Amino acid sequence: MRYPVFIIYFVLLTVTGFHFTQREPSVTPARKIRLVFHHQVGKEPLEPGVLVQNILGDSITIEKFKYYISNLTVTDRAGKEFRLTPQYFLIDEADPASKTITISIPDANPARIGFLLGVDSARNVSGIQTGVLDPLKGMFWTWNSGYIMAKLEGTAAISPSPGNRFTYHIGGFRFGMNAARKILLDLPQTGFMVQEININADINQWFKGASQINIAETPVCHSPGALAMRFADNYQNMFSIHSIR
Repeated sequence: MRYPVFIIYFVLLTVTGFHFTQREPSVTPARKIRLVFHHQVGKEPLEPGVLVQNILGDSITIEKFKYYISNLTVTDRAGKEFRLTPQYFLIDEADPASKTITISIPDANPARIGFLLGVDSARNVSGIQTGVLDPLKGMFWTWNSGYIMAKLEGTAAISPSPGNRFTYHIGGFRFGMNAARKILLDLPQTGFMVQEININADINQWFKGASQINIAETPVCHSPGALAMRFADNYQNMFSIHSIR
């Protein structure tokens, strides 16, 4: 018996469609984990207003310390990197709640966590922002200069600035002066599902890392440029994994 061509085509299309429906991969549900940031001066917890010594032996008092975290990624044990839903966080020593952030990751035991320390170029030129990117947060210069990626302020007897202050507002997003830095932190392998990752941020790295920056010689940085890049190259190494659970 001969069947019209359109009937044969319909049957094949129906069968094929059912075939693909049955084989469609399921979506792995996401789960939430916490990233908890701990600020330090060397091995000591950072306490605003308390006199401490930095890695260069200078007596300093920290008054402000805050920075942006964005563009998070997670790498699984097979080496596959997952870009997470775009989010921006302002970690502020003066706001304890801001130092714990919650993110959704693939349901796996991560091998590495990654993030951008700062704000990406796209957001720097996207007009007026809200939330943690609101200019009222005190982390924005101008539409030409963009966001301050990280800020460190305090006093030191050796500072020649009025009031013995040092103020480092590090930013810049244009080519050749981009102060944002990609951070990658390897995680130890565990036999349990990770719920929390504790991350140390040591301000000593601002002063001595890729280069040495002395408060007596350099008490201020408030604009993009070579000095801001030196700070960024230093502080990109301030993070380390403290513990996971």
